[in-house]
Amino acid sequence: MRQLAEQFLDLAGKQGDMVPLMVAHRMMGTTLLNIGDLVQSRKQFDRALNLFDPATHRPVTTRFGSDHRMSVWSNRSLALWLLGYAEAAVADSDNALSDARKLGQDASLMYALLHGSLLHILCRDYVSARTITDELVTLAEAKGSLFWRAHGILVRGQLLALTKSPEDAVPSLTAGITAWRTTGSTLWLPMHLSSLASAYAELRRLDEAWQCISEATSAIGETGEGLYEAEVNRVAGEIALRQRDELKARAYFERALAIARSQQSKSWELRAAMSMARLWRDQGKRDEARELLTPVYGWFTEGFDTLDLKEAKALLDELVA
Repeated sequence: MRQLAEQFLDLAGKQGDMVPLMVAHRMMGTTLLNIGDLVQSRKQFDRALNLFDPATHRPVTTRFGSDHRMSVWSNRSLALWLLGYAEAAVADSDNALSDARKLGQDASLMYALLHGSLLHILCRDYVSARTITDELVTLAEAKGSLFWRAHGILVRGQLLALTKSPEDAVPSLTAGITAWRTTGSTLWLPMHLSSLASAYAELRRLDEAWQCISEATSAIGETGEGLYEAEVNRVAGEIALRQRDELKARAYFERALAIARSQQSKSWELRAAMSMARLWRDQGKRDEARELLTPVYGWFTEGFDTLDLKEAKALLDELVA
C-alpha cells in the first residue's frame, strides 16, 4: 500500500493537477494511519483537506465510492484520537457525518458511520457508538451492503465485550469476523480479534483468548497493520494477569508501552501505562506506578471528560494518597 501510495503521490506531484494530488495525500494518509505512522499520517490528511475544493472534488465522488473530504475527516479523527486529541477527533467525526448527511450519498454515509462508530468506541462513549452502529447496520441491510453490514456486526460485538456482556459478544464477534473475511478484507482484524480475546477471557476461556491474540499478532506480522498493535499487547497482558502470570503480563505491558511510544500514540500509551501502574500498585510498587503514569497523564491538554483520562486521574489520586 505504501509503495503504491508513494508512486501515486509522485505522479500527482508531477502532473500538478489538484484533483489527483488531493487524492494522493488522502491515500498516503490512510496508508500511514494503518501502519501506525500517526504523525506523518496526520500531516498528509491536513494537506488533503487544504487542497479540497467542493466545486472541483465533489463531482468525482462517484468515481471513488465516497466523498473525499468526508473520508479525510473520518480517518483523521482516528489519527487524532491515537495522538491524544480526543476533542479534535470527535469534531472531525462530527464533521464527516454532517457532510455525509448533507450529500445524501449512502456510500459516503456508511463510510462516515463506520469510522464514527470506531471513534466513539475508542473514546469509550458506548451510547453514541451504539446509536451510530445501529444506523449503519440498518442502512447497510437496506442497501444490501455485505461489507458495511459485517463491520456493523463486529462493532456490536465489540460493544457487548466492552460493556460486560461476553456471552453475547462471542457469537456476535465470531459471526462478524467470519462475515468480514468473506468480503476479502483483512483490515482491522487485529482490533476485532483483540475484542474477541477479551470476551473469551471474561468467560475464563483462556485458551481461546490466547488463540485470538496469536491470530491478531500473526495478522499484524503478515500485513504490517500496526494501528492496533500496542492495544493487542496490552490486552494480552491483561489476559496473562487472569492466569496470575505477572512476569508475562509485565512483558506484554512493556511491549505495549514501547510500541505506543514509537508511534507517538499518547492514547495507547496512557492505557498501557494504566495497566502497568495497576500491576505495580498491586505489587506494592506505588512510587514506580506513580512515576510512570504522572508524565503520561500530564501530557494531555484535552479530553478530560473521557473515561480513560478520568480513570487515569482516579488512579493517580489513589497512588498519591
